[in-house]
Amino acid sequence: MKSYPLVDLRQEYLSQKKEIDMAIARILNKASFFLGEELEKFEKEFARFIGTKHALGVASGTASIKLSLQALGIGRGDEVITTPLTFIATAEAIIAVGAKPVFVDVDGETLNIDPNKIGKAISNETKAIIPVHLYGIPCDIDPILAIAKKNKLYVIEDCAQAHGSTYKGKKVGSFGDTGCFSFYAAKLLGAYGDAGAITTSNKELYKKISLLRNHGRSAANKNLHLVIGNTSVLDSLQAAILAVKLRRIKENIKKRLSRALYYNKLLSGTEVEPMILPSGTLPSLYVYVIRVKKRAALKNYLAKKKISAGIHFPISLHLQPSLKSLGYKKGDFPFSEKAAKEVLSLPLHQFLTKRNQEYIVSKLTYAANLNK
Repeated sequence: MKSYPLVDLRQEYLSQKKEIDMAIARILNKASFFLGEELEKFEKEFARFIGTKHALGVASGTASIKLSLQALGIGRGDEVITTPLTFIATAEAIIAVGAKPVFVDVDGETLNIDPNKIGKAISNETKAIIPVHLYGIPCDIDPILAIAKKNKLYVIEDCAQAHGSTYKGKKVGSFGDTGCFSFYAAKLLGAYGDAGAITTSNKELYKKISLLRNHGRSAANKNLHLVIGNTSVLDSLQAAILAVKLRRIKENIKKRLSRALYYNKLLSGTEVEPMILPSGTLPSLYVYVIRVKKRAALKNYLAKKKISAGIHFPISLHLQPSLKSLGYKKGDFPFSEKAAKEVLSLPLHQFLTKRNQEYIVSKLTYAANLNK
């Protein structure tokens, strides 16, 4: 029986095998694995793609948020507002610098942080807002920026799932003080391992993060450490691979979006709630997410038909055991909690055919009708 994976990383590699193999061989032959021209080249190309003056390659998406917070001087005693419906790394990075995550519920349709609820969460200790462009769907960023400006708060965009997503014609990662990206292997722009990047048009922030990601080391004297920093630089091998994959990202964004729109067409009028694609946005779509009742039964049925389905994310962060000390309880964020019980990710990648999608939806809707 044919299988239908969530993503097809092998096919993706084969589609650019020659270029990727050449890039890897070039790095191995030069034996230059840290900093240098490969990283600088990728950083320039990625900054140009996002529309910022600077980009800095770092070790992971988590590191990109942590370094942004550190560079902005956020630490012990400070509060950072974000969403509870995201990967735990967003909250982990806040805690790692000594600050406290303050959650705000999501919009019931887009599942992104609800700007209308941010104001009530602001206190004298609030220093920043981290909106997460969940699943690749851009947040409604204009009102968030307005709130931040009014209250003199920083905005750190979590773009870990939104490489190339646009809001009103401008790419996410170019709105806030920094944009934070993950290049985890399964992402639209994925490395062969873990990797990340920070985008910014603020020259001073760029300089600070450049120091922090490399042990606070002076560019002029590698033995001189100007501040206490981290070891968090994107290695040359990953930078070279990402540079190759970046060449096709615009094409792949269009392909994923076309497949998402076809899913929406196929699911129209069924028991399954399709993904909402807000007007004024062009999402890059990390995953295609539906909302269903009796999710476990549906997921198990699809697995029997060799259709992979994922759950992003099944536990709202305020209910995670590791974040119990924040003092939240069940019922505090009803839209986030409801979504966490209903979301299900279907296969989505540029190699998915219409026939594949028709088969997936036929099995999905059959199971949904059985489990009414």
